[in-house]
Amino acid sequence: MTAPTTTASAQLLGLLARDLPPDRLATDPATLAAHTTDRSGTRPYGGPLAVVHARRTEDVTVTLRHAHALRVPVVPRGAGTGLSGGATAGEGTVVLDLSGMNRILELSADDQLAVVEPGVITAELDRAAGAHGLRYAPDPASAALSTIGGNIATNAGGLRCAKYGVTRDSVLGLEAVLADGTVVRTGRRTVKGVTGYDLTALLTGSEGTLAVITSATLRLRPLPVATATLAAYFPSFEAAAEASYAIGRAGVVPALAELVDGPVLHAVDPALRERGAALLLVQCDGAGAGAEAAAVARVLTHATLVETTEDPAEAESLLAARRGALPALERLGRPLIEDIAVPRSRLAEAAREIRAISQRNAVPVFTIAHAADGNLHPIIVVDPTLDGLPDAAWEAAGEIFALALRLGGTLTGEHGVGVLKRQWVADELGPAAHALQRRIKDAFDPRGILNPGKCL
Repeated sequence: MTAPTTTASAQLLGLLARDLPPDRLATDPATLAAHTTDRSGTRPYGGPLAVVHARRTEDVTVTLRHAHALRVPVVPRGAGTGLSGGATAGEGTVVLDLSGMNRILELSADDQLAVVEPGVITAELDRAAGAHGLRYAPDPASAALSTIGGNIATNAGGLRCAKYGVTRDSVLGLEAVLADGTVVRTGRRTVKGVTGYDLTALLTGSEGTLAVITSATLRLRPLPVATATLAAYFPSFEAAAEASYAIGRAGVVPALAELVDGPVLHAVDPALRERGAALLLVQCDGAGAGAEAAAVARVLTHATLVETTEDPAEAESLLAARRGALPALERLGRPLIEDIAVPRSRLAEAAREIRAISQRNAVPVFTIAHAADGNLHPIIVVDPTLDGLPDAAWEAAGEIFALALRLGGTLTGEHGVGVLKRQWVADELGPAAHALQRRIKDAFDPRGILNPGKCL
């Protein structure tokens, strides 16, 4: 979509200043600069026209109604923790900042659900649910920072998705605003329901290109009565990957199974790297957690060191290496974080090929993985002072995406396409499905104002 005309931009600013409360609209340079990019570090051409700090659904409807009429692009945004450039705001756009819509509107222990606004921080919802003996199961590594709206926009996964599924599996219903300002409600408050097309699932993962989410009805689950956590070190990443596959063959469905390679361990703490070339973290939960952990331990035959605990505090200490991986890599430079997924049986093969790609292109690649579902994060770290990504980094990324597709996998398991992966989308979808998805986009957003240039 081309940038709006000067006249349209001026008209929109005037209408927003007239129809929004005084504290909602910002045009000062500092605010605009802070809302231009996300955690991906992607820098768009130019910068936004204005930022609307939404506090209620009415702020969203007003903004979209006027933007739609004047054909001005709108970029929805939460905490800005996205890793694919989905919240980048280029020249002439209006940023719709939803982080201030941060209320937990309802939390029902009887129905095991919560109704929340999109700006609620993921970990804060989990803590609120905990007071009722419940939890919000999706657990992205950025849970302490990311918002529910952002998680829904990208269909975020996380550490516990091996057993409890990704964000889509916990979204029962949505309130959303279409491009022209129309408010729609999808889904239900019940666990089951098949009336009509599943618009809730369609909007989940649509990266702000179909509608703007203003509230979500979310499924909560009982807190597990027990957990058991294992940290196993291996002589190679491939050996750890094979062990993670063996866990599934043994009939155990862990709550999480996370893989961290040697270079990442060294970045987090050099002492960890001395324990092994890869770390496999496994957590079982529920009444049978201890027995399941024992079954896991029996298949970790190639591990050089295994630590086990049923104490929650000690478990968090073991998991710290995984949770601290991205911050550690961000201290080294700008990370280009990929999130391919492959069939679980081909995880070790993917790891070998990624190392070969790294060597072939002379680009260091750090790898972590949600091993239980085949979701790898090959992370290329580049000099943060560069305006763009070096050619070698793009070449390595392209080879990694081609590898994922060749192994029967996908370009993105949980971060979304954003702007960083658009050029490979058609390769995965195929021409017929790609064209169909574009028609769906046109039906929801006929003027193309919602997060243009993202996802498809």
